[in-house]
Amino acid sequence: MDARLLEILVCPVCKGPLDFRKANQELVCKACKLAYPVRDDIPVMLEEEARQLSHEEAAG
Repeated sequence: MDARLLEILVCPVCKGPLDFRKANQELVCKACKLAYPVRDDIPVMLEEEARQLSHEEAAG
């Protein structure tokens, strides 16, 4: 994932920062506890495509 792209992307729900989790190919919003998938190096920034994080995942 391009570092410049990561700097400008925000959560579409709360407009908060996102963390890229390379192992899962996801962009994570800790505030909303949502993980947005990255498919073929393209972030899918749709709330309906995001998965809900467990409490352990959100803390990590």
